[in-house]
Amino acid sequence: MNTINTLNDTHLITFEDKQILLVGTAHISQESVEVVRKSILEFEPDHICIELDESRYKSLKNKKSWESLNLLQVIKKKQIATLLFSLILSSYQKKLSLQTKVSPGSEMLEADNIAKEKNIVVSFCDRDAKITLKRAWRLTSFYKKTVLVLNIFGGIFDKTKVDEKSLNDLRQSDSLTEMMKELGKSLPSVKKVLIDERDLYLAEKIKLSKGKKILAVVGAGHIEGIKETIRDNINVDLKALEVIPKPSLISRLLSWAIPVLIILAICLIGYFQGFDQAKENAFFWIWVNGFFCSLGALLALAHPITILVAFIAAPITSLSPLIGAGYVTAFIQVLVSPPSIKEMQSVGEDFQKVRLWWKNKTLKIFLAFLLPGLGSAIGTWIGGYEIIKNFISSLSIFFSSFF
Repeated sequence: MNTINTLNDTHLITFEDKQILLVGTAHISQESVEVVRKSILEFEPDHICIELDESRYKSLKNKKSWESLNLLQVIKKKQIATLLFSLILSSYQKKLSLQTKVSPGSEMLEADNIAKEKNIVVSFCDRDAKITLKRAWRLTSFYKKTVLVLNIFGGIFDKTKVDEKSLNDLRQSDSLTEMMKELGKSLPSVKKVLIDERDLYLAEKIKLSKGKKILAVVGAGHIEGIKETIRDNINVDLKALEVIPKPSLISRLLSWAIPVLIILAICLIGYFQGFDQAKENAFFWIWVNGFFCSLGALLALAHPITILVAFIAAPITSLSPLIGAGYVTAFIQVLVSPPSIKEMQSVGEDFQKVRLWWKNKTLKIFLAFLLPGLGSAIGTWIGGYEIIKNFISSLSIFFSSFF
């Protein structure tokens, strides 16, 4: 395989009987839009690959995607955490795009529009974004997830200015490679799923594309990985990269361990110390879970009915790994206080202003998911600690009666 550079952002490679032109872009750069147009017109491809999946393409084309979103179905399918993470990422891109005045993904849409004008075949070569996010979430430890979310949050509120020159410098210099290396050191599982796996996926899709002259529009951060995969002719199993890992047997057993331990401890307290002591511990469990969960709903400024449901649901959901209290409260919040179309339209912009999190009803649903869930977790640990402590005390009293 021979590799030569044409434009600074483009890389022409050959694979078997195909010519492949990789166009590296920044997703919020007007210069990238112009490079894509120029590359297509000069290279005259018979097939264009775009770093999008079907759902992301529809989202870019349909500016009213949030309006058509069925939040109740999202919550029922337990996808609200994935949706929130997508919102955080898109808000970060939106914040940068406001500085460059270029909508995220404009260069992808430019490629699609030119392809339609020229009757060129287009294919979406990226992995489904939901699969990517779920794989990243499942394969990342709780600590690393926290670091990732905090870093993205920090980026949203970072005051650093971004312009075409800085984006161009980033695409052309070795700093992009260094950033990828640093990401690999600090968040290896995240880099593996978001970058490395997608490099493989994109490269395989590009290789499988029909045509002799293929132009691929991809983020600049994927260029080196795609070139290496095609150059070494690495065989990629696409199906394996689309599998969402199931929780391990140990994690599934542990998720049931706490509720079983709590229920067993209350029963044994009753056996050793009598029904009144068991009842007292059960009431404490109900109160502490309900209090902290409803406090979370109150801090979210949720609807009064949501706050009441939080108190009722938390003691039950804390004893079941099948559903969390946050899902229940978010579901109720949607039912009793659904957001307006205007609020759903402005969710990306409003997310960048903390004071609007409590005013925009769409964002308040996320708060009604996160804060009661956090409150329920606090209540579970406090309640669990107190009950286990009382159980150990009961055992001590019981056995001391024999001596």
